[in-house]
Amino acid sequence: MEERAFASATRLAGEIRDRRIGCLELLDFFVARAERHTPALNAVVAWQVDRARERARAADAALGRGEIWGPLHGVPMTVKESFNVVGLPSTWGNPPWRNNVPAENAVLIDRLLSAGAVIYGKTNVPFMLQDAQSYNEVYGTTDNPWDAARGPGGSSGGEAAALAAGLSALGAGSDIAGSLRNPAHYCGIFAHKPTWGLIPTRGHSGGGLLTPTDISVVGPMARAPEDLDIAMRVLAGPDVLAAPVWRVEWPEPRRRRLGDFRVAVCTQSPLCEIDASVAERIANAVDALKRAGATVDETARPPMDDSGHQQLFMLLLRAATASRLGDQDFAAQQAIAASLSPDDNSSRAAVARGATVLHRAWGAANETRTRLRYAWRDFFQRFDVLLTPVAATAAFAHDHNPDRDARVVPVNGKPRPYQEQLFWAGLPSLSYLPATAAPLGLTATGLPVGCQIIGAEGEDPTTIEFARLLAAEIGGFVAPPAYA
Repeated sequence: MEERAFASATRLAGEIRDRRIGCLELLDFFVARAERHTPALNAVVAWQVDRARERARAADAALGRGEIWGPLHGVPMTVKESFNVVGLPSTWGNPPWRNNVPAENAVLIDRLLSAGAVIYGKTNVPFMLQDAQSYNEVYGTTDNPWDAARGPGGSSGGEAAALAAGLSALGAGSDIAGSLRNPAHYCGIFAHKPTWGLIPTRGHSGGGLLTPTDISVVGPMARAPEDLDIAMRVLAGPDVLAAPVWRVEWPEPRRRRLGDFRVAVCTQSPLCEIDASVAERIANAVDALKRAGATVDETARPPMDDSGHQQLFMLLLRAATASRLGDQDFAAQQAIAASLSPDDNSSRAAVARGATVLHRAWGAANETRTRLRYAWRDFFQRFDVLLTPVAATAAFAHDHNPDRDARVVPVNGKPRPYQEQLFWAGLPSLSYLPATAAPLGLTATGLPVGCQIIGAEGEDPTTIEFARLLAAEIGGFVAPPAYA
């Protein structure tokens, strides 16, 4: 039974359909593991076990009648705390929201339930989803299952830790600046950042906003790439306003053999140096691609210079998240913006400028982004995927310094600014591109390292299939020893 802790959701769904295990039996197995490991890991932070057991019993009864609810029938899973789930708090790690219990599910939650999933709990996040670590005053700190002295990433860090530790069969998170990909990289699992707008985000917004946030997406997390494919097929599609006029026609991946792929590789930027331990794992993957016969170009560059891209990304990112600011916080950003010198390029300045940008200036920035989207389209006429790092290092030690500008990450023995980590995440985020995070193995010190596989807008199946083929070639998820 214990080896099922790290099985794919695809396999577990098949075992349920074949009556090799019951829905309630499997749920109780994962819940018991989660309860056993929660004191140390603190990944699952909100529970609905009784309700989940009731649903699992109903799933077993339905199966007995020959009914299959969907491809995830009876599969136990967890979701990020920030998704609205009826009966559970949605605090975003923000103490004033402790008693925020939504009356309706997020669209993503309803689609998972319609596909047969059994959701038993929610997982930890950073305060307002604004960190590459997962800690807050409501739920405390989540550790990395590979090393408790390190964080699991953020903002979907609790979800990544739960999956890596074998506490859940499948997960769901969100991403605006790496929040799916970053924790996947640090914890050694798979995650998929969808093309923007492909999955409705309604029910995943601070303060109950209905308007989709620019750049922000929701998507699946898993231990196996085939689970990402199943989840995307369940989740993709229009929200109710657009449902009468459009549907998703799930495209085929561009290639079905690893050796047929045209792969661009970009691992160097003056804006974010990569640690040798990460570079080594990416180089190993590139060597495997070449041996498999893939066409690899290690000199390819994105269609915009790094500095211009990062400046544009930070402006539109902070403009997007400004809607989450309260009146007092917005007034503070206005005061900071008014006091800035033109040559101030600090992260504090980037936040203030983006949060207070005039709409006319935003429109000009958005036009630049739109032109970049077309340039990416041309780029992906020549290449099928772009392979890049997710972040500069493997998981780093907990750092809860409230002054973000004072935080550093050691890269090749030198302290580097914490905010540099946003560069690699911004490459697909800014232009709405799909990106699949995939594990590449362990560093010499035993920490997981991943990469992000970026594809053309709307061609999500291609990056997921590439991740599956690459895992078949070099290996995929590995269970952390303390939880195996």
